[in-house]
Amino acid sequence: MRQRLFIIITLIAVVVVLVLLNAASYVKVEETPDTEISPDRSTYNAGPTGTRALYDFLHESGYDVTRWRESTAGLLASTGPKPATVVIVGETKVEFTKVESRELLLWVGSGGRLVIVDRSPQRRLLPKSGEWEVRALMTNFPLGDLDPTDFQAMTREVKPLAPTQPTVLARNLETIMPSRFASALSFLRVPPSKKTKDSNSNSSPTDENDDDDDDFDPHPYIEVASGETGAGSRAPVATFANDRGAVVAEYPHGHGRIVLVSDPYLFANNGISRADNLQLAINVVVGKGGIIAFDEFHQGRGSSHNALFQYFEGTPVLAICAQLILLGVAIIWSRGTRFARPLPLPHVDRRSSLEFVASMAELQQRAKAHDLALENIYMRVRRVLVRHAGLNQNSKRSDIAARVALRSRVNEKQLESLMRSCEDTINGAATSAKDTLKLVRRLRELEARLGLQGRARDDKQNAVDI
Repeated sequence: MRQRLFIIITLIAVVVVLVLLNAASYVKVEETPDTEISPDRSTYNAGPTGTRALYDFLHESGYDVTRWRESTAGLLASTGPKPATVVIVGETKVEFTKVESRELLLWVGSGGRLVIVDRSPQRRLLPKSGEWEVRALMTNFPLGDLDPTDFQAMTREVKPLAPTQPTVLARNLETIMPSRFASALSFLRVPPSKKTKDSNSNSSPTDENDDDDDDFDPHPYIEVASGETGAGSRAPVATFANDRGAVVAEYPHGHGRIVLVSDPYLFANNGISRADNLQLAINVVVGKGGIIAFDEFHQGRGSSHNALFQYFEGTPVLAICAQLILLGVAIIWSRGTRFARPLPLPHVDRRSSLEFVASMAELQQRAKAHDLALENIYMRVRRVLVRHAGLNQNSKRSDIAARVALRSRVNEKQLESLMRSCEDTINGAATSAKDTLKLVRRLRELEARLGLQGRARDDKQNAVDI
């Protein structure tokens, strides 16, 4: 017990030392402030470059908004609710792969609505619309010392923009206030190439839309009417524009639509309250209703990440838990490792003393050794009678019978006759099991009559002798 107490105290001391060492060596990592050079456009970010304000407003206003933390494959799954609008704000922490871009645009082509709010959107997410190509040109770049919360610094020499035409995106608003870092969206009409003309008759429509960067085809859906591409109906529509190009535009893709906003400042926490930016954000993301999903998977907050680990990330808790697990493994390993010479296991005799008696009785019964059985009982009774008479073991049978009869009401002749019969049987006289049983019964009756209780007295006498 004392050894175990020492081990427990040692373990507690080790754990305390580990906790103190981790606490002493822990250096709190200060959060990097939001900047326009490295913004965090996540809806979880309440900083100036985040979109937490827009998400909370939509949620509290009763719109069906959610944070999409799964891969784009979930948009094409046959089970579960599907969003009507997917919103991608700013430059994502995780870039869209070719497969993800294809899956996303397949979803748009089947009737989805994609909203991209970025100054430099990925070209994989900007498919052609018939003969039209979309390009984003950024002419003004933010500096490292720029304060994103400084309204004057963000909107220097920028004038509010009024709608260029009355579209659904301009409903219930007068002007919007972008930042001076908004890119300009331009639309280029590219005549179909010879390769495209030849492919219209013997290949799929996806061949006319090769990406300039690689061989990936980002838009497999092309809306076709009467066997011809509806180029006029597929032209992009700019709702807001400045002297450099469009700021807000949209165009169809398959059975769905793609909406482009060239400045995240219009949706971010530091610009959502300026002019009618909030109303613009509502018009853009709500569309015709349905579930509005803000893409958090490509913002580095996918559902595959363990929320518990993220909560304790940057604290010494994870290191302490790892050290405790290592300590527990070491204890378990040490308990199962021999550190001295092997010792035999303690031998425990599980046999009962009655087993020996039963075995001897069975052997005597099979061998018909009635004299041996009678000897075991008679010799014990004789010792008791000798003690009761006050004689020694060498006394004659007649003396023992006379002395016992003198001290009790036992017939001397009957007692002597009983003792003679027992001794004759022990010495080899012919007998049977029935006769032996009668002698044993008479010996037990004698003990009971004299109140000798021979076995109990033998035990007391042995205790006294010891």
